[in-house]
Amino acid sequence: MIEKPMTDPKEFFDAYCDFVTKQTSDPSLDIESLKASLENIQNNSEIDVPRLMTAALGLSSEGGEFVEIVKKMFLQGKPANEENIFHMKRELGDIMWYWVTACMALKLDPVEVILENQKKLEARYGDKFTINQSEVREKGDL
Repeated sequence: MIEKPMTDPKEFFDAYCDFVTKQTSDPSLDIESLKASLENIQNNSEIDVPRLMTAALGLSSEGGEFVEIVKKMFLQGKPANEENIFHMKRELGDIMWYWVTACMALKLDPVEVILENQKKLEARYGDKFTINQSEVREKGDL
């Protein structure tokens, strides 16, 4: 643990980098460990590893592109016009593409995923959302 900042910024940064490395898993640091991890999942589950990786990376990047448009509208004066709504529509389509890719990678029925989400939220909120229910959850409510 780094107790307090050192006077030399490079020394502090180097110490923090060393800390980060120690806190990082082997598959995150070593290509052979990563390959072994991917092969283990591919060989010992029904998960389609390449498709799941594609979905995870795509969901994150396309979600970021959608958020970028919203950020610029809310915080930077970008107009909420037809062109930007169309741009968001296209990003949502990309998100849907990667979402379906994730469902296929995990051998999940997309309709069942939607129904499970509805079931989870109904159990959490009943008929109407409340802040308390969103912050104070039952044990096991992820």
